[in-house]
Parts: sequence; C-alpha cells; structure tokens
Amino acid sequence: MADILGGFEQTVLLSLVKLGKDAYGRAIIKEAAACLKRDVAVGAVYATLDRLETKGLISSSLSTGTPVRDGRARRYFKLTAAGIRALNESKAALENLWRNATWPVRGKA
Repeated sequence: MADILGGFEQTVLLSLVKLGKDAYGRAIIKEAAACLKRDVAVGAVYATLDRLETKGLISSSLSTGTPVRDGRARRYFKLTAAGIRALNESKAALENLWRNATWPVRGKA
C-alpha cells in the first residue's frame, strides 16, 4: 500500500469495526472520542470519513428517515475489503516499527 494510514484514520476505521452495522456519524464521533480518551472535532471526523470513502476504504449508504428523526435519513458507514486490508497493513507496519525498540522509550530530552 502506498499510503500508511494516519492515527486518526485508524481510529475512525477501528470505530467502524467496533460499531458494525450501527456505524453512523454521531456514534462514530462518540466511539472515536472514547478510544482516544479526548474530545474529537465533529468536522475532523466527517472530513476523515469523506477522505476514507474517496480512497475506497469505506462505503456509505443512507437509511430511510424515521419519525423520531423528523424524517431525516442517517448515513451508515462500513469498511470495504480495501479498508480492511489497509487497516491490517497499518497495524503490521506499526508492529514492525516497534519490533526492535525498547519499551518504554528512554533517553535524554
């Protein structure tokens, strides 16, 4: 793979994995924030979802609107085969990077 996924992209993709069929905007934002243990910007999540979809790593579909949501549809996201491959390749690249490192990292700052 030419591009290694960034940390936030990995967080968003892993959120989709965890949420499964319930991966829609607000749920993804909450899951990413829980994973990172910090607030995440709504715009950053949606921009990342758009970028990942453009790269072909995820796909999305609209649900039908419901009365509870005043007829508004929800957009649901899921990983594609390429997205699963990219996530696995990114994990392998990070493991390889850390393979010969001593943990915790020590040194003079």
